[in-house]
Amino acid sequence: MLHQAFSMLVVAALAAMPGVLQAQQKFPAKPIRIVVPFSPGGGVDLLARVIAHKMSEDWGQATVIENRTGAGGTIGTAAVAKATPDGYTLLVSSPSFAVTAATHPNLPYDPLKDFAGVTRIGFSKTVLVVTPTLGVKTLKDFIELARARPGKILFSSSGAGGSSHINGERFRLAAGFKPVHVAFKGSSDAMLEVVAGRVHYVITGLTSTLPYIKDGRLVALAVATPVRSPLLPDVPALAETLPGYKRDGSHVMLAPAGTPRPVLKQLSSEVQRIFDLPDVKERVSHFDFLLAPTTPEELDKILRADIQTFTEVATLAGLRAK
Repeated sequence: MLHQAFSMLVVAALAAMPGVLQAQQKFPAKPIRIVVPFSPGGGVDLLARVIAHKMSEDWGQATVIENRTGAGGTIGTAAVAKATPDGYTLLVSSPSFAVTAATHPNLPYDPLKDFAGVTRIGFSKTVLVVTPTLGVKTLKDFIELARARPGKILFSSSGAGGSSHINGERFRLAAGFKPVHVAFKGSSDAMLEVVAGRVHYVITGLTSTLPYIKDGRLVALAVATPVRSPLLPDVPALAETLPGYKRDGSHVMLAPAGTPRPVLKQLSSEVQRIFDLPDVKERVSHFDFLLAPTTPEELDKILRADIQTFTEVATLAGLRAK
C-alpha cells in the first residue's frame, strides 16, 4: 500500500513538472501581441510600433502589432480584456479608453476591473488656438470675450463625444462660458475651419497647427498639457490660468486583469528603458507627444482619476449615454 501510494505521488509530481517549469520560465518565452484598437498609421499605432520594435530587439522575441478597429476602439479593447492574463497580449490605447469609459457605461468590458495597468506612455501635445479675427492675444482676454458673448462663440472638434470634444467641454466648464460645439469628421477639418475663420477655436494637435501659428493664421493661447511645450515656450499651459482644468487624458499600455505582477513590472521597466534610448527620444520628438512612463501602480491610479474626471465632464455636458 505504501509503495503504491509513493508511486502515485511520483507520477503526479512528474506530470506536474512541465507546468511548474513553464511557470518558472523566463518572460518572454514566446511572441508578444500588442493590440492597437485603431487604424494603422495613426499616432497610437506609431507609438506602439516604436515600442514593439525595441522590445523585439532587446528580448529576442517577436512583438507583433495587431490593429483591431471598430466601434470607437471598443472591439480591440474587448479582445484584450478576454485574453489570457499572461503578459503576451497587451493593449496600447489613447485617452479614448478613459473617454469611452466615461461616456458609455454599458461597454462589453469593465475598464477598471478587466484590465491591469502596465505603464502610462504619455500625453498628446495639444494646443488651444483661436482665429485671429477675434483680436485676442491671451487666454484671459479670450475668456472675457467668450463670457460676454454666450452662445456666440463656436468651437470645433473631430467628432461628437470624442476626446477633442471632451477636452473642449472641460475647457469651457473650467473657464465658465457657453460656446456652441461644431463637430467635424476629423481633426484636420476641425482645425482648418478655425484657420478659415468660420469657427472661433479648437483644442487640437500642436504639430499640425504649428505652421499656421508661425504664419499668423492661428493664435496659440495655451497648451493643453501638464507643462509648457519647448516648441512654444512663451505659450502657457492651460492649468496656469485655469487651475480647475485637470490634466489631459493619457496614452496607456494595459494588460488583462490577473496578469502576474512581476510580468507587469518587467513590461513597465522595458518601456521605460525604451523611452530613455536617444534614437527613440529623437523619433518621438517629431510626434505630437510627450513621453511620461509610470509604474503599473501609478497607472492604475491615473486611470481611475481620468475616468472620474471625464465622467464628471460628460455628465455636465450631457454626453453620458444612458
